[in-house]
Amino acid sequence: MRRFWLLFAQTVTVCLGILFIVATLRPDWLARGPAAIGPPLSSPPAPAAVPNAPAAVSSYAQAVARAAPAVVNVYTTKQIREPISPLLNDPELSRLFRGMPGFTRKREATALGSGVIVRPDGYVLTNYHVIEAADAIEIALNDGREARAKLVGADPESDLAVLKIDLDGLSSITFNGDHDVQVGDVVLAIGNPFGVGQTTTMGIVSALGRNRLGINIFENFIQTDAAINPGNSGGALIDTQGRLIGINTAIYSESGGSLGIGFAIPAAAAQTILEQIISTGRVTRGWLGVEPQDITPELARAFDLKSREGIIVAGVLRGGPAARAGLRVGDIVVALGAEPVVNTIGFLNQIARMEPKSSVEATVLRGGRKLTLPIQIGARPSLPGLARKR
Repeated sequence: MRRFWLLFAQTVTVCLGILFIVATLRPDWLARGPAAIGPPLSSPPAPAAVPNAPAAVSSYAQAVARAAPAVVNVYTTKQIREPISPLLNDPELSRLFRGMPGFTRKREATALGSGVIVRPDGYVLTNYHVIEAADAIEIALNDGREARAKLVGADPESDLAVLKIDLDGLSSITFNGDHDVQVGDVVLAIGNPFGVGQTTTMGIVSALGRNRLGINIFENFIQTDAAINPGNSGGALIDTQGRLIGINTAIYSESGGSLGIGFAIPAAAAQTILEQIISTGRVTRGWLGVEPQDITPELARAFDLKSREGIIVAGVLRGGPAARAGLRVGDIVVALGAEPVVNTIGFLNQIARMEPKSSVEATVLRGGRKLTLPIQIGARPSLPGLARKR
């Protein structure tokens, strides 16, 4: 009996010693529980799945397959008159020899761009600068067919033009409709850069509402880092569902190649212009006949203004809508109807959206007093030579 007691005591002593050593050297074994005593696991347990997490996308082939057949190549040709001798490029020599026979010769210049078939009956949307002054316009489809295009109408102030081709079985692109475009959205640019053939590049929406770039009069660009190069102009910027969200228009580049800063006209604005050109051959915008100027800090101090919002009237066209309403140089327009005026870009866009012959009340500051002037909106004059062509 005494021998069993000694054996029990020795066993307890050894166990307590082991427990003391473990508690001193590896306390984490005790924290994980008795079942966890032993060597650590080779890898930590997998984290719990995040609910509603988007699945990773490995390919945008379906989006490209939906949109690519509607993106076309646009080839233009025009006749250019140039002096026979390079010496005659000098302005003084040109004036001296201009009336002489054989002074100039004709040369055919070609250019390329892209376009988007927006209706199955053959209407194509592209940039105005792609077809500007062209004598002939050829369209090459993704399926290998080619057709001569007719200019339906153009809007240089937004750099858009509408063409028409007569072919059957055309695939048209789908506009993105009411789907909001957000910064960070993945986008794909499809076009014909450098004439190498239809090419797709990928990026994200870098910014929205870009303006004051000096590209167009009316600017509200989508900025993207999807590679856009010469020849992409007029092509499609699409979302991951293959819907049109913009018309690729310009790049910011000092070298002529893509630097990851490209600009596209939003699809909603392009669709509005498209419908107006198809209906009337031109785009109708509201017009006041004033030259607006932003309020700088210096002007704000000079006019003793508490806010820099609004525009200063720097010029008024004689006989224009603003002049007939009594608007004067130096007036500060702070609101049109219930909508405040923020700056010149916003002011021009506000006026452009208004229907000609409609009326609006302009809230004006003049000599420290606030006035309300009713103005009848006029129609913005169109540039000459852009009548509908069939």
